[in-house]
Amino acid sequence: MPEPVIVQKFPFKESVQKDIDYYWCKCGLSSNQPFCDGSHQSTTFIPEKISFDENSDVYFCGCKKSSNGALCDGTHKEL
Repeated sequence: MPEPVIVQKFPFKESVQKDIDYYWCKCGLSSNQPFCDGSHQSTTFIPEKISFDENSDVYFCGCKKSSNGALCDGTHKEL
């Protein structure tokens, strides 16, 4: 399986709104990080759809290696 591009070795802090679907870039090629812009179409990656139950600030994974999917789990500290 191909490896995603590591965009950065720290998370993206984003303010999200409840009941809105967000699409997290899994491939690392999007110019709209941490969100998908369709750049994955030339790869085998598919963006991850995620939504939230409340408005809040969240930390999206920037290294693309989180075991928590779109949300940062601290894996970037080991890279």
